[in-house]
Amino acid sequence: QVQLVESGGGSVQTGGSLRLSCAASGYTYRTYYMGWFRQAPGKEREGVAVIDGDGFTRYADSVKGRFTISQDNAKSTLYLQMNSLKPEDTAMYYCAAAPRPNRDIWWLNPRGVDYWGKGTLVTISS
Repeated sequence: QVQLVESGGGSVQTGGSLRLSCAASGYTYRTYYMGWFRQAPGKEREGVAVIDGDGFTRYADSVKGRFTISQDNAKSTLYLQMNSLKPEDTAMYYCAAAPRPNRDIWWLNPRGVDYWGKGTLVTISS
């Protein structure tokens, strides 16, 4: 059973940075897609970034150039470095995983996620 535990959320001002972490267990990194999704109040959950076991990445247009997804396979930890944060980035951020060859998660589709963390809250003030 895959377990995902997020950390690193908090409150920062516009233009600030945060790094989210996701401690993962019960999976083999080469056979899984790992990703970050977010859900703002009153909005649907949306994909932010995804990474495969070979290190290939994909980002939502809204975060390209500002966010970076990475993983430390030795530590079984997924990261999301978020720079130049904007108020519209305010949301609950969720770590997500799905075994390959599930392609829905690669296209940042929440329906493609098999495992979710409980989330970590990110609040950006203007």
